[in-house]
This record gives sequence, C-alpha cells and structure tokens, in this order.
Amino acid sequence: MLRKIFISTILILIIATTFIKNHTKKLDDEIFSLKENINYLNSIKELVQLEHEYLSSPAKLSELNKIYFEDELQFTSRENIEIINNINEINLGTFDKWVAKIILTSLVVSIIKIN
Repeated sequence: MLRKIFISTILILIIATTFIKNHTKKLDDEIFSLKENINYLNSIKELVQLEHEYLSSPAKLSELNKIYFEDELQFTSRENIEIINNINEINLGTFDKWVAKIILTSLVVSIIKIN
C-alpha cells in the first residue's frame, strides 16, 4: 500500500512538473515576443523623432519654403490668425489655389523620390 502511494505521488509530481514547464515556456515566448515588439517600436519612435527634428528645424523649414513655395509664405503674427469655429466661415476662394499647389508639391516630391 505504501508503495502505491509513493508511486502515485511521484507520477503526480511528474505530471505537475510537465504542466508547469509548458506554461513557463509559453510565458517566456510571450515575454520574448513583447520585448521584440517594444524594441521595434522604440526604433520606429527614434526614426520619427529624428525626422520630426530634422524637418521642423528653422533652417530646414526655410529651405523647404524656398524650394516648394518660392518664398510665397510670409510671417504672420498671432494677432492676425483667425480661429474658425464654423465651417461656413472658411473662404474657399483661395482654398482651391492652395490645394492645387499642395497636390503639385506632393507630385514633385514623389517624382524626386522615385528618381
């Protein structure tokens, strides 16, 4: 009788160890996957920050202004900026001109990137 209890205890411990080991392996795989995703997202974040810092620097903005807008953009003080609360307040007379210029600019940039 004592021998059967000893053998059944050993079998139960072996089965419990197997389940715990499998569960631990699944958790390790999930942790590894999450760490890889974090590393990937951190690298993307660093690239986006670099791009933002490069593109938003005053020197680069001035250069892009000269290239794409031929010095059409001018400084405007905060007092001259109007806040639009209603969509009907937008003056669409000049809007079509700006949309065409933006589309043309994006096409030129796309062509430059392709070449």
